[in-house]
Amino acid sequence: MTEEYRHVPVLLDEVVELLDPKPGQVVCDCTLGGAGHTLVLASHLAPGGLSLGIDQDDSALEAASARFDEAAPGVDHLFLKGNFGMLDELLLEAEVPGVDGFLFDIGVSSPQLDRPERGFSYHEDAPLDMRMDPDTHTQTAAEIVATYSRGDLIRILQAYGDEKHAARIAEAICRRREQRPIETTLDLADIVASAYPARDRRAKHPARKTFQALRIEVNHELEVLETGLEAAIRWANPGGRIAVISYHSLEDRLVKHLFAKYSQGCTCPPDLPVCVCGNVPVLDVLTRRPIEASADEIECNPRARSAKLRVAQKL
Repeated sequence: MTEEYRHVPVLLDEVVELLDPKPGQVVCDCTLGGAGHTLVLASHLAPGGLSLGIDQDDSALEAASARFDEAAPGVDHLFLKGNFGMLDELLLEAEVPGVDGFLFDIGVSSPQLDRPERGFSYHEDAPLDMRMDPDTHTQTAAEIVATYSRGDLIRILQAYGDEKHAARIAEAICRRREQRPIETTLDLADIVASAYPARDRRAKHPARKTFQALRIEVNHELEVLETGLEAAIRWANPGGRIAVISYHSLEDRLVKHLFAKYSQGCTCPPDLPVCVCGNVPVLDVLTRRPIEASADEIECNPRARSAKLRVAQKL
């Protein structure tokens, strides 16, 4: 179990440099995963620091706890089950007055991708689940493809997958489910591939964008991300930093716009003698353009290819 969660953290040096953890501080990894980032960040917190970690996956929490004491002596840790949409209640549970550094590493972790039974992969057959936390009672991907209207399927495929063949795929799903249920990952992958024009099947897997869209819909990822970032901004101490690694344009756009919103000062017309809008900047954006992985890192860790890092500091 622990070995499964040993992974290569993305943009590690850049995250450490920009979060700039110091002894005695509190740092919260809102997407603990394999704890690759957390263990390195925690090594900078001794003596007297506190490392917080949040994850929906019991296996990740167990693996991180098993590794922590050896990797970061002299640092307390508290790992909590949940997602960053629950950040307010989790930090209240942790009884910390504020946080000096937040990290959000968005997207599906490597162990989740690599475990077929979780239903995220279109390469191996498994139940069509896609829930980040299998213990929740939220709808699965199988339930979505069974119940959503053609129009709603088109909507999520376009909005969350940027899928140009959304209408063809939605039509193929609706035809197939009239005959029998779509219950496994390979069932769905085959349906999507059959709906794709032959000329567009040559590059990346035809089901890639459909699976991404369903995963986002199942887990309400964009809503959860916005809720978590809003909470992090509230909980960050003055001078505290918030780092976000995203992997596709929808997430990156949300982070960019939210950071811009909270870094904006007065919006009154310049000819007004006094401010009447009341806008006061809360953040200073430290990365005007997102930081991306180097060619060397991508060669060692191909999953870093699409990663984008943005960081802001609480004023």
